[in-house]
Amino acid sequence: MKTVIHTENAPAAIGPYSQALAFDKLVFTSGQLPLDPATMAFVEGGIKEQAYQSLKNLKAVLEQAGAGTDTVLKTTCFLANMEDFVAFNEVYTEVFGTEAAPARSCVQAARLPKDALVEVEAIAFIK
Repeated sequence: MKTVIHTENAPAAIGPYSQALAFDKLVFTSGQLPLDPATMAFVEGGIKEQAYQSLKNLKAVLEQAGAGTDTVLKTTCFLANMEDFVAFNEVYTEVFGTEAAPARSCVQAARLPKDALVEVEAIAFIK
């Protein structure tokens, strides 16, 4: 049976979807944008600031589900501009490290919601 995951510590859904769904011991998150959950506005700055906020939002959703960044198995990362790949990786490495980092796909998207620079989704296991 699936369980809807919701936290006030991450942005509310801006469409007909859940922040995440849990099934058995797995959690599947929706893509997390670099929105401040309190204001629903983008954080100021460039790719690094937006990447940090997206990953902070992802962490909040995972923790609400009983998971965490240490239980992430796979991420899918969407960048508005692949020229931001190196800068994005710097922030991503701060969160996930390099030892046993999650499997990952990282692609350039033609356009992200609200013209974000980055969006990140994950599959993790619940502790």
